[in-house]
Amino acid sequence: MITRRAATAGLATILLGPSRLAGAATPGNSGPWRPLPAELVAAPGRKRLRPDAAAEAEILTLGGHLNPAFRVKSGERLGFTFRNGTSAPLSLHIQGLRGPNDQDGVGGLTQGPVAPGEAFAYDLVPPEPGTFLIRPCLPGGSAEPMERGLSALLVIEEPSPPAVDLDLPLLIDDWRLAEDGALAPFLPATAPESSAGRLGNLLAVNGDPVPQRIEAPPGGRVRLRIANSCNARAMRLRFDGLKPAVIAVDGQPTEAFEPLKASLPLGLGSRYDLLADLPAEADAQAAIVALIGDGIPLVTFVTTGKAAPARPAIAPLVPNPKLPKAIALEKATRKDVLIQALDGKPGPWSLNGATGDAAAPLLKVKRGTPVVLTLINKTPFVQPFHLHGHVFRLLHALDDGWQPYFLDTVQVPENKTSRIAFVADNPGKWLLESMVTERFDAGLWTWIEVS
Repeated sequence: MITRRAATAGLATILLGPSRLAGAATPGNSGPWRPLPAELVAAPGRKRLRPDAAAEAEILTLGGHLNPAFRVKSGERLGFTFRNGTSAPLSLHIQGLRGPNDQDGVGGLTQGPVAPGEAFAYDLVPPEPGTFLIRPCLPGGSAEPMERGLSALLVIEEPSPPAVDLDLPLLIDDWRLAEDGALAPFLPATAPESSAGRLGNLLAVNGDPVPQRIEAPPGGRVRLRIANSCNARAMRLRFDGLKPAVIAVDGQPTEAFEPLKASLPLGLGSRYDLLADLPAEADAQAAIVALIGDGIPLVTFVTTGKAAPARPAIAPLVPNPKLPKAIALEKATRKDVLIQALDGKPGPWSLNGATGDAAAPLLKVKRGTPVVLTLINKTPFVQPFHLHGHVFRLLHALDDGWQPYFLDTVQVPENKTSRIAFVADNPGKWLLESMVTERFDAGLWTWIEVS
């Protein structure tokens, strides 16, 4: 078992925005799993996001639902058509899914943007199970659809998943609402006010208000699949009355570990799979709390009914045999990535002095090459970045080892440096992008080419 301190310490520095969030205490639901439709349509809709709001918000749905959760069995072909039923170009990226490059869903780099009324076909066999995030990925056109709710959870099940009493998708989002409950006006991504990203003033889970009440048997074991689909808000989660163990990070299995002080950092785009045991007593309560302000309960569990059968000790998932057991750092191709102000201005920011350019890769390497990227953050903000097509190790500060889990998203603390290492084993053009969607739209991205 990995020690709690070793496993938790490297999981990131957290960006907490100044907005104070409010959640309505209404009965929620567990965000029921849905089968992935053959045609997944992005379409406009309307919903009263705050129950007491005078106005409905103009949202975007996927497959007719806000923030849905889809589940596909391991080994099944992932085939669906994404149809753009909105009035602006779109493309959809499945974050963490290490498929072929032409299925990566980056408009303008791996495919053309999907025009209004047009469609794009996804057809691949996922190389491994995991918990993935479906979201917009079009430079210059991602922040607004993301804020309108265009995201979903996608789970590729393991062949033999651990036995649980409840399997819960928890897709966390926030909304910036005006006083009447409509979405607050959108600013251009290049506006100075957008450099911090759009922080909301209302939290939601699976598209519904928080806290959400979940009933489960006393002593029950739940699997929590948690993902952050906010535009700019990272947070720390605390688990009250639960005994959780992390079994996967960013979709990849890890040795099971108990979070230090029963809390976890949840960066933008990050995902956790956890197993948690509920109290054995009837009518007991437990909660997942976002540590923002005085704390905002996201989900409350109430034990009710017949006690669950006794479960064996929590065990780790089967390791992913496709991931390297070691990375030859001494043979790695290394590249510095300097994150700083563009032309000395407070925002937007640049990578090595430039903004995103589909014609100019950061790096070209041969397939199988070990790579180390040194992310040097010269800004006063945490800078979260996601690497497409690969997962990586977060290196120790002295470059003498790595954290005991794989990631596809890293949080680079303000005015600090982080190093990530991976084997470039997936050919194609792979994006390295800011996970603050307003920064991404303003050009905070680059890419590597693997041949």
